[in-house]
Amino acid sequence: MRPAGAVRVRRIYDPVTEQDGVRVLVDRLWPRGMSKARARIDEWCGHVAPSTELRRWYGHDPELFTEFGRRYREELGSGEQESALAHLAELAQGRTLTLLTASKDPAISEAAVLAELLEGPS
Repeated sequence: MRPAGAVRVRRIYDPVTEQDGVRVLVDRLWPRGMSKARARIDEWCGHVAPSTELRRWYGHDPELFTEFGRRYREELGSGEQESALAHLAELAQGRTLTLLTASKDPAISEAAVLAELLEGPS
């Protein structure tokens, strides 16, 4: 799935920039303390998020990120999550797509896994 535009990963709490392009929240749960007006998202794609079970197992433990990524990619291969991933790929065609997460460290979040999948091999 190699879109023509760039895929970025940012925290939803970061200020909005002109370089964000299409802003999509990819968390299953709405971020604490964030109003919908302040979030300034174009879409909330919660169906692409990891299952509750996987999210709880992972707990954003950096030592588990590699295994989390493997398990999450498996989940993304079917059902509602697969459709949501395809939708994100469509949104990224020819434009910048910014995947937003409330995670304290976006580099070890589901958004990072999604960005890698959407960008495809270099």
